[in-house]
Amino acid sequence: MGRIKRFDHIGVTVANLDEATRFFVALGLHVDGQADGLEGEFLETVCGIPDSRTNIVMLKAPDSDVGIELSSFERPVHGPGQPEAMANEPGLRSLAFEVDNLRAAVAELESQGYGLIGGIGEYEEVWAMAYIRGPEGLIVALAQRR
Repeated sequence: MGRIKRFDHIGVTVANLDEATRFFVALGLHVDGQADGLEGEFLETVCGIPDSRTNIVMLKAPDSDVGIELSSFERPVHGPGQPEAMANEPGLRSLAFEVDNLRAAVAELESQGYGLIGGIGEYEEVWAMAYIRGPEGLIVALAQRR
């Protein structure tokens, strides 16, 4: 059996690629690549969806090789997803980032219309953390080491 060589990226499918990209860029990630109108045998083979077409934006955090792949399918039409899913529901529920100023990051995101799911929690005077509900219901965990 082959072994994992490194963690490369996580994929997140969204309906509004521009809004999701703006959200993550505002958090401090940068666009590392983009593919518009990706379709054909490769995509159909990998995702198992015949006649599919997608647009992709790859994002990276500073000083990291791990990326976030945002994709938005033009076809086939997608379902509604679960935009109000909470952290206890099965499945991928959050993307976590360490920030240098948690309260400032939360305030900036709130000014853009994204709010706290709960509050800012303190863990043993080592970490402060908050969950933000981002575009399309994505949960983003922001943490600051004390």
